[in-house]
Amino acid sequence: MLQILVVCGAGLGSSFACQMSVETVLKEINVQAKVDHSDIASAAGTNVDIIISGQNFKEQFSRYDLSQDLIFLERLVDKEEIREKLTPVLQEKGEL
Repeated sequence: MLQILVVCGAGLGSSFACQMSVETVLKEINVQAKVDHSDIASAAGTNVDIIISGQNFKEQFSRYDLSQDLIFLERLVDKEEIREKLTPVLQEKGEL
């Protein structure tokens, strides 16, 4: 099953709110995935398919050598932005 990790600085509030929006979008487009949330330091050691985070963390992610697809959002709970940025990645992975 596809695994998606939503990441913020502390791995608590904003990543959890974003996780709920991602889960809603996935349900609307009929894609099954396991979605979890975490802090940025823990994200580097995880084995997931896609990492979603805020645009403000893009520079911090550049410090890590990650093989996962990275999606950076301007607005973490904007379902339209999530759908717009997540859909091409899901298509590339054969999930859509």
